[in-house]
Amino acid sequence: MNASRAALLYGGLLCLLYALVPTLSFPNPPLDVVEGFAWGRDIQLGYTKHPPMQAWLLELSYHLTGGHAYGAYWLSAISIGIGYCFVWLIGKELGFSEQQRFWAIVLTSVTFYFTLPVPEFNPNILQIPVWAGMVFFFLRALNSGAVRYWILLGAVAAIGFYTKYFVFLLIGTIGLYALVYTDGRRYLATSGPWICSISFLLLVGPHLYWLYETDFLTFRYAIGRSNAAGSLFDHVYNPINFLLAQVANHAGLFIVALLGLSWQKLKTAKTSWSFTRGSELTLEADRFLVWFAFVPLAVVLMASAVTGSEFKHMWGTPLFVLSGLVAVRYFHLPAFWSAPRRAFTGALVIQAIFLGVLFGQAVLEPLWKTKQSRIHYPGKAAAEFLSDVWEKETGTELAYVAGDEWTTANVTLHAASRPSMFLEHNTTLSPWIDLDDVQKKGVMILWRGEDSGPSGRIMKLYPNASRRGQHTLPFHSYGTFPDLTINWIIVPPGSVATSVDDERTD
Repeated sequence: MNASRAALLYGGLLCLLYALVPTLSFPNPPLDVVEGFAWGRDIQLGYTKHPPMQAWLLELSYHLTGGHAYGAYWLSAISIGIGYCFVWLIGKELGFSEQQRFWAIVLTSVTFYFTLPVPEFNPNILQIPVWAGMVFFFLRALNSGAVRYWILLGAVAAIGFYTKYFVFLLIGTIGLYALVYTDGRRYLATSGPWICSISFLLLVGPHLYWLYETDFLTFRYAIGRSNAAGSLFDHVYNPINFLLAQVANHAGLFIVALLGLSWQKLKTAKTSWSFTRGSELTLEADRFLVWFAFVPLAVVLMASAVTGSEFKHMWGTPLFVLSGLVAVRYFHLPAFWSAPRRAFTGALVIQAIFLGVLFGQAVLEPLWKTKQSRIHYPGKAAAEFLSDVWEKETGTELAYVAGDEWTTANVTLHAASRPSMFLEHNTTLSPWIDLDDVQKKGVMILWRGEDSGPSGRIMKLYPNASRRGQHTLPFHSYGTFPDLTINWIIVPPGSVATSVDDERTD
């Protein structure tokens, strides 16, 4: 089998498995997926935490699957698959052989971000094809000069902007490359980069207007949730912690690379292993690969060191789409290997382990775990019960649910009427809410646990309200999870509180 067919078969089978395992075994979607579905219920140009692309795609999948949530897992698989395709194309454009590109995909696939986190379709996963696509179209634009690639670069960058603002890191990396190196500077006086910029700005214009209209809601949320430096120690610890986490996330890649070696090769490594530029790639290709593999990471580390801020480890997801190509190039693979079959077997074993872990989380965790799990939350059962309570009480379909994000988002996803999520009963956090319509249809306030009431903010809105009901249901159909207790207050039409300061205070 030739390398291109092997890459297609390997990558396609992996994507299929990472979609099928959660589809067939997860009782409830993960946190970010449930939130994304709840946002997508009300199509907006932006949401509380993120730009809208994830939510839009999830809502599209909801309708394409006839009202099911498993479309999220296939969106993740498609994102990973597109990422593999761009890795192949980038390798081709840089001058890698087909065999090298195949191994680049294999090595990329065993890095952590392409395995266990895949079922949780969120902006981090969605950035993988975006970043890989931007790198490819920029490289293609540099090599060909064709205007269509500059336009495509601007369009994919806009998709990245609608996905997560972290894309500005790659946009800046591209812009800096174009300023520093001759192969980039020669285009600054041509129409290509300017058309790229115009296409980007035209596409992101609606979201920029939404940001202005909502007083930059997503930025304010991010600032409110960021972990600022607590001491001088954080300026050292946080960047080192982030870097070590990213190295650990490449453990699978290092294992596979080592498995291909023989003892004889290891003994002769000092004389045969060279990190100098080889004849198979041009200087420009080497420079391009190193720049986009390491500059974004270096910027993140420097930003963390200067500010002392903590960067979440998962934010590193898109930074390493080129890791497989880097490993193939600078570990001289597969030429340096004596046992490539053993390396490939190792990759298959690693994938089997991660897929087994996903399946085990879904099927086996309830047999021993006593802390409630998101993917085992009885979202559908709770939503159906609460919808029935509302309809019996009011004679109408449930249209709005207010409370914390997880409780309300599950009802928004699973209830037949798809009620809108009125997050924390706060119009600032829920800019899609029409208070006049809420007043006409009423709202159901929800919270979990044995507490006597919902959040303090909601209690201020309804100081005389008392719990109208409480219901306990099994957290899962079998196992050791403690039961779920859910509480509600029914606020009938005409009684919805509307006069309150909606600024976020927590």
